[in-house]
Amino acid sequence: MRGEHALTRALFLRLVGLVYVIAFASLWVQVDGLIGSGGILPAAEFLDGIRAHAGEAVWWALPTLLWIGASDAALHALCGAGLTAALAVIVGAAPALGLAAAWACYLSLVLAGQAFLSFQWDALLLETGFLTLLWAPWSLRPRWAWADPPRIVQWLLRALLFRLMFSSGLVKLVSGDTAWRELTALTFHYQTQPLPAWTSYYAHALPEALHIFSVAAMFFIELVLPWCVVAPRRLRLWGAGGLIALQCLIGVTGNYGFFNLLSVALCLVLLDDAALRRIIRLPFAAVAVRQWPTWVLWPVAVLLLLLGGFQLSRTARLNWSWPAPVEDVYGWIRPFYLVNFYGLFAAMTTERPEIQIEGSHDGATWRVYRFRWKPGAIDQAPAFVQPHMPRLDWQMWFAALGTYRDYPWFMRLMGALLEGKAAVLGLLEENPFPDALPRYVRARLYDYRFADLQQQQAGQWWQRHDKGLYCPVVELSSR
Repeated sequence: MRGEHALTRALFLRLVGLVYVIAFASLWVQVDGLIGSGGILPAAEFLDGIRAHAGEAVWWALPTLLWIGASDAALHALCGAGLTAALAVIVGAAPALGLAAAWACYLSLVLAGQAFLSFQWDALLLETGFLTLLWAPWSLRPRWAWADPPRIVQWLLRALLFRLMFSSGLVKLVSGDTAWRELTALTFHYQTQPLPAWTSYYAHALPEALHIFSVAAMFFIELVLPWCVVAPRRLRLWGAGGLIALQCLIGVTGNYGFFNLLSVALCLVLLDDAALRRIIRLPFAAVAVRQWPTWVLWPVAVLLLLLGGFQLSRTARLNWSWPAPVEDVYGWIRPFYLVNFYGLFAAMTTERPEIQIEGSHDGATWRVYRFRWKPGAIDQAPAFVQPHMPRLDWQMWFAALGTYRDYPWFMRLMGALLEGKAAVLGLLEENPFPDALPRYVRARLYDYRFADLQQQQAGQWWQRHDKGLYCPVVELSSR
């Protein structure tokens, strides 16, 4: 039957489980340097500040398991437990329990992660993860597939896909940015995106007419194709193909962690088993299992659809007057990331400022702190790092768009380098001061552009010019 979705759910649950595995594994290798006791923004210190203000309401204000304890061991335990639960989902064992555990662990880390876990894909994973645990069967034994899932949750996932894609196009229009309005944004994007790959260089070199056509096609995909969620089957399948193609093109020309894979996973909810069997010829028997009862799913569905409409109206900047209870409920559930804002690159950056941090023993000779993934040496080719998400490298891109005063974590980073904190230095490519700590650190700002073809053939990928100090010389007061 065309309406069957047993295979669809089986693949979707495993893809979400895979995204969780990637997310936990990627964070696990960075967590000490980012929010550990020796990190840039220690989670324990942050939670102590919240406790001082929120008092007994801390669990509702910030529903994280780290209130039990925010030690480095606790951070590692959450990463390990979440990864293990996600692996269980992939093999089909206890999917509902595994997804609930992965969601709770990731929510706990995001809430304590501060600036380093504030990306839209973190919010998307939590919103998708919550809906996915409602779609998962109540089964403990490992299975490849189960009987048809509840359709109401499938429609909630389709509504989320609609908001994600439609909002991505909408924010570009309502921002008033001329680069999007004039269809010239991609003449800048490949060069100025946070973490370009080597393919970005060649995409940037494409003819301007192709860039303009690509922007127009992108607007069609993001603003028109999302409506296929309510279209007849044939149009819905074509819409899924277009949305998946866009995510693949974004993924092969930049580094966005697990965002593109998660978006592709969401597109699966537009498909059915008849369509998937044309691609995946794997025999299986769907097993009947218990699932979430409709009397639980329907109230949740009504609430989430209502709040999703509320969020979409805010994204569109509509001055609608919503009933006060709707805004109150939205505020109450915000800490759980059940309904979120989406829309990257509302305003296109047309230049690429890059921060270079330097240290010195004497204030005369300066050595460079090299980052693993963000642009640095002009002869270093941009590399693919996804699905790993190097969160400090990403935040350095945001910091370069403002001043160091706009990003309190930046001065914490400078202090950690002066103190020689091993966990923070582990986030970098190398420690230029392996024998003795620097006395001073400073940060310079450079304007980066892709090198021309002749320079690139000679091994130079970037050209840059010095824009002066980003952050003045800093030293520890205790020295």
